[in-house]
Amino acid sequence: MTFAHFLDTAPDVTSFAKNYLAVGFHLDYVKADGDLSTYTPDFIVKTTDNTVWIIETKGREELDLPQKMARLRQWCDDATAAEDRKVVYRYLYVDQPGFEKHPPKSFAGLAAGFTEYQEART
Repeated sequence: MTFAHFLDTAPDVTSFAKNYLAVGFHLDYVKADGDLSTYTPDFIVKTTDNTVWIIETKGREELDLPQKMARLRQWCDDATAAEDRKVVYRYLYVDQPGFEKHPPKSFAGLAAGFTEYQEART
């Protein structure tokens, strides 16, 4: 099952979009070597609880992944604060081999199963 097909059939997903360069949603971040770079997350997902999720899917872990996830965490926190918490932005890293081996039945199951790069939220 492809990730897009999963999102299309997940009962708790109200809408999603594949983010690609023409959409124009990207983040600047500092790479592991200190250089500035641009990062384009893979998917934007809205769930039935009105949370907007920014999703990164990867087939293999790369050197700059921790920096990308830290920047994405910061962006989600800033965007949520700017919306005065009317809209909550969250992020999720999904490793493709894990997703293929244990496909979830719902987006909530996906979020519960893929917690790498997540910090405890209060």
